[in-house]
Amino acid sequence: MGIAKPARTLLASAVMVALATLSVAPVMAQDASQTSASTTPAENERTTTLSSLTVTAQKREEALQDVPIVINVLDEQLLQDTGVHDIKDMQVLVPGLTVTSTQSAAQTTARIRGIGTVGDNAGLESSVGVVIDGVYRSRNSVGFGDLGEVERIEVLKGPQGTVFGKNTSAGVINVITRKPSYTQSAEAEVTAGNYGLFGVSGAYNDALGENAAFRVFATKRKRDGVDNVRVGGGPRTETDDGDQNYHSFRGQLLLEPTDTLSVNFVGDFSSREENCCVTVTTHRGPTAAIINALTPGGEGIIPAVDLDRRLAYSNRPTTQDLKDKGVAMNIDWETPWAGGATLNSVTAVRDWKAINGLDFDYSAADILYRAPDADESLTHFETFSQELRLTGASDRVDWMVGLFYSDEDLNRNDSYRFGPAYEPYLSTLVGSQVLAGIAAQLAPLGLTVNQSNPATFLSQVSGLPFGTNYTGLASLDRHKQNARSTAIFTNNTFHATDAFAITVGARYTHEKKTLHTLYDNPNGGAACGSALSNPAARVGGALAARINGFASLPPALQQQLLAGLVPAVAPSVAGYMCLPWANIAHDGRDVSQVRTEKEWSGTFKLAYDWSDELMTYASAARGYKAGGFNLDRVQSLTGLSSDVQGITPVDDTSFPGEFVDSYELGLKTTWMGGNLLFNTALFYQKYEDFQLNSFLGTSFVVRSIPEVVSQGFEADVMWQPAVAGLMVQGGVTYAQTEYGDDVLPDADLKLLPGNQMSFAPRWSGNASVTYEWDVGSELLGRFNIGGKYMSKYNTGSDLDPEKMQDAYTLLNARVGFGSKDRRWMVELWAQNLTNETYKQVGIDAPIQAGSWNAFLGAPRTYGATLRLRY
Repeated sequence: MGIAKPARTLLASAVMVALATLSVAPVMAQDASQTSASTTPAENERTTTLSSLTVTAQKREEALQDVPIVINVLDEQLLQDTGVHDIKDMQVLVPGLTVTSTQSAAQTTARIRGIGTVGDNAGLESSVGVVIDGVYRSRNSVGFGDLGEVERIEVLKGPQGTVFGKNTSAGVINVITRKPSYTQSAEAEVTAGNYGLFGVSGAYNDALGENAAFRVFATKRKRDGVDNVRVGGGPRTETDDGDQNYHSFRGQLLLEPTDTLSVNFVGDFSSREENCCVTVTTHRGPTAAIINALTPGGEGIIPAVDLDRRLAYSNRPTTQDLKDKGVAMNIDWETPWAGGATLNSVTAVRDWKAINGLDFDYSAADILYRAPDADESLTHFETFSQELRLTGASDRVDWMVGLFYSDEDLNRNDSYRFGPAYEPYLSTLVGSQVLAGIAAQLAPLGLTVNQSNPATFLSQVSGLPFGTNYTGLASLDRHKQNARSTAIFTNNTFHATDAFAITVGARYTHEKKTLHTLYDNPNGGAACGSALSNPAARVGGALAARINGFASLPPALQQQLLAGLVPAVAPSVAGYMCLPWANIAHDGRDVSQVRTEKEWSGTFKLAYDWSDELMTYASAARGYKAGGFNLDRVQSLTGLSSDVQGITPVDDTSFPGEFVDSYELGLKTTWMGGNLLFNTALFYQKYEDFQLNSFLGTSFVVRSIPEVVSQGFEADVMWQPAVAGLMVQGGVTYAQTEYGDDVLPDADLKLLPGNQMSFAPRWSGNASVTYEWDVGSELLGRFNIGGKYMSKYNTGSDLDPEKMQDAYTLLNARVGFGSKDRRWMVELWAQNLTNETYKQVGIDAPIQAGSWNAFLGAPRTYGATLRLRY
């Protein structure tokens, strides 16, 4: 694969960086830092060495140091110390992982090594899968709710598919929650903090006889918004945004009728009723004056850029209502077959629904918005999944075969509403541009143009009275998609000798997706339809009315003037009048699409144990993520989705599957009697038909990028020194993730070829130090400080320089005191301790050429937590 020499250089760099900084990826498992209630921290320090940590990344319990995979494991104590409630919080613990949100919490995306689903499109499957208790979740955003009582989180990097039920091309975030036990226990937690934060949670566990147990967990959390909002003339009344208001519940019933059979029933429900999300200005262009003039009070957008103010403008509500619920049954049966092979069955039904209001223009002027109503703004997934795995072992072979089936229904209602300022804004913008350009062309001829009141220009083109061209509900599209996935997979390790193991995995996947879309323009489109009926004549008539003295010119000169002016102007004017939500050509379209894919993927690994302290491995994998359909209005010059922007509707919005060839060389070492772990790996990943969903200022369009290459190294260390109660851990990732050199059709994507991918810092690293000590004979103290560094990277899919984010570091800290038996603990904590202001995602301000906005990361939060345990 042509990287042997660079591989040696990168490996040497990885070793030096890791040893010099002790700053590598966290690999804590569930038992690493938990101490027994009956022993002191010092006594616990050496009762369990780090080398005994186990994971289930390959669906069997194995020692972490024996698994030939790059894997970061976050245990319950570390998650508590860092204040992790959702997958977005956990990115501070994993180098090479970024998690971002845009228009709502329903549009959350995880990326590993710079690779992840890009853009807001419910039709795109996730490159990084989220699996909670064995159940694959339809999109990353479902992991943005409170995860509850988490036993551990395993982050597997690189394509997965021969172990987990659903294919993913970049990695898996595998969440394992706490299961019922036969010991009666009760736990409670109360948290208060700045921005009016208040949260409470509780859990109860008990036995139901000798063969059954149950566990229930519930939480409620509220917080004021972290962003300030100017609402102009409303109707929005909330003057902050990014608040929290959620509650969730999880109940589990464990039945173990025999020593060989275990059945766990799980039911959960969560609800988020919040306001999210607004943007702040990063660069304001020439449209500011028009927007301000159309805003009550005269300030429609921020006049000067100052991100630290966290000041946004939105006159329309960003109300979001997310509901997530489901039931699952997990069966583990040690069968009498094949020497006691274990049959695991995971059956699940999930229902996830999101409703989200949106101020599309991100200003206090009432231009364009979406109402927070299910009929007009809905993303709804209903999913049934079934996974079966049979796992066994002989003297020389660890084997596993599995079947996976999912049936997913996706309903999406997508709408745009015109505000009263839409027509004057658009007409002023277009009229002033067109009339100024015409005036410059006519000046040499001694002719002048009436440039007063440019807001009426589009009305003159359409022939409709000003104020009636764009009103009410512009567009309302209804997408109904069904996706059925069936797969058979196997993953087998052959122990050729006691030291040498060969792993072979294969997967065959059948994907079928059907999409039915109804397009509707209830009120929008009259002006577009009128303009399109004869664009040259209508634009010519509007110009003739504006050229001073035009009527007195000879007819031949009139025709000559218009013949020179109209062809250059008419397409642009029609394009503005027929933006996707106002394009009458979409009205009444009834489009059905079908896509079927049959693909093979797999993996091959070689691992050699040189000693009990040293293992090396090499792996190759072929990964795959299904194609699908773009669930947005798409229009182009010719009606082909691959063509440049235009006003012709596109019927075929499909895009092909995404493939990756991935290679790794890894080293796992154990030192100091099992109390120091150091692991490192080189990786090379080449993606074909990478699915890029790019916002082009008016709509999202999926482009299949021919080639993306991600290569670099990762290293991780975990050190339990001789100092009682001290733990040091961390990680570093270097990822050169670049687009290929292929020229792309969109001028908006001209910066991509050969450049570093968006959301892909070349360097990212984290470090964490935890110290626990005795305070007298009855109390203990605990302290944790951790941080994550990311080098500069671009936050926009088109790589506009204005969307660049400089390098930054996030710090979290927590200190607590409590009883040695863990019955109570009081903690003081802070996240983003230094109050770093940074961009999550940069965007082109919609229909505001020359302006850019950004969704910001969370500011500094701090507070106190009381934990009680019985």
